[in-house]
Amino acid sequence: MSATKRDNLIVGLDIGTTKICAIVGNVTEDGIDIVGIGTSPSSGLRKGVVINIESTVASIRKAIDEAELMAGCEIKSVYAGIAGGHIKGINSQGVIAIKNREVAQEDVRRVIDAAKAIAIPMDREVIHILPQEFIIDEQDGIREPLGMSGVRLEAKVHIVTGAVASAQNIVKSCNRAGLDVADIVLEQLASSEAVLSADEKELGVCLVDIGGGTTDIAIFAEGAIKYTSVLSLGGNHLTNDIAVGLRTPMAEAEKIKQKYGCCLSALVGKDDKIEVPSVGGRKPRELSRNVLCEILGPRVEEMFTLVNREIIKSGLEDSIASGVVITGGSSILEGMPELAEQIFNLPVRRGLPQRIGGLVDVVNSPVYATGVGLIVYGSRNFGAREFPTSKSEDSIFSNAVRRMKTWFREFF
Repeated sequence: MSATKRDNLIVGLDIGTTKICAIVGNVTEDGIDIVGIGTSPSSGLRKGVVINIESTVASIRKAIDEAELMAGCEIKSVYAGIAGGHIKGINSQGVIAIKNREVAQEDVRRVIDAAKAIAIPMDREVIHILPQEFIIDEQDGIREPLGMSGVRLEAKVHIVTGAVASAQNIVKSCNRAGLDVADIVLEQLASSEAVLSADEKELGVCLVDIGGGTTDIAIFAEGAIKYTSVLSLGGNHLTNDIAVGLRTPMAEAEKIKQKYGCCLSALVGKDDKIEVPSVGGRKPRELSRNVLCEILGPRVEEMFTLVNREIIKSGLEDSIASGVVITGGSSILEGMPELAEQIFNLPVRRGLPQRIGGLVDVVNSPVYATGVGLIVYGSRNFGAREFPTSKSEDSIFSNAVRRMKTWFREFF
């Protein structure tokens, strides 16, 4: 692959609880072409947080090797996803006086600095500052304030923070696998880049990314992100329920969930049967598929009820006119959109990666929404931040400061 072509390659690394997925995208004038993909089972994470660095590094290397082989390139730098119950999102506001009466880049930087001047505990780090809107002399709804005249400039932003240790462990795992981390990106923000349309974000939409260990929520309205939240509940809980309820090993429970799983009894035929392997060398049993449905239904219902509670807590339930988009590996489960519609009382669709070329048929699944989204995010914010491969722990802290100084390149 030529050097010029290689310069345009962006790699998204989705470090998930059940799988680690590396996707290579080539940024062209027409958009993004997916040119390589590698996946590996993940065993070093729990509920989206690294609990075993060695296992995580081994899984990352395996996924990267596979992606390098398919894309025919060497991967040096990645955009890594972050999730977990430690993620918190808050809305903030800043105000400044405009000295020269016309908004310059420096004014935008100052007003964001004012908005981010909130008390953040020492053990937490700012991951994203996402501008929602700017207000000039009480004129609201301004997306791009540069060059406009006024006396007073306000900014409304959404600040996403995470535990410093969790972010450090992701960077450390990537570094040990021989990779630089170009940026750490909130997973639901990445997924939204891949599966949501501009119209949906404008009209108001709730994205629910159901992974193995976490369910990530992001609410958009008027084209900007208004609320983010992470629930420590995901597809692994469904697998665990099947293993306990049907008394079968976890690996077999996962296969049964993927092959026969359904969370809505109306979609299951009365005569549908499934074969369930037993534990300890006992003979397999044959059960009605309805039994499986009775196990999964209540858990999925509980999951969506908790999501609904988050939507109500955000106070934006009236703003999501275009409905709910569910994505992530667990959203493939049969009957999920139908059950979600009953609980949210809103239109629901499954989110697949959109507006991409190349190996579209390979990544055309909710499983790859975050990985593809990381590439889209990376292509928009290319070179905005960087975590160099450094063995010293302090570099991550100094990086946090440097990232804050260069944050505005993300948007302007």
